[in-house]
Amino acid sequence: MIDEPLGPRAGRGDTLKALGREDLDIYGVSELEERIEALQAEIARCRAQIDKKQAGKSAAEALFNFKNG
Repeated sequence: MIDEPLGPRAGRGDTLKALGREDLDIYGVSELEERIEALQAEIARCRAQIDKKQAGKSAAEALFNFKNG
């Protein structure tokens, strides 16, 4: 039996866009606080990824500058 795809995948940033359009009036204070904690965790994850990419870029630049220098 072949599994059929579930449907089209969300494009880059689509989930974030949908999150920004969500009605926050339906949430209570504790739910909003949980949402903030989850968003802060995602921000930290993004920052860690940026740091990782910048470190890789810096290492590559140092390597190529060393060869050219």
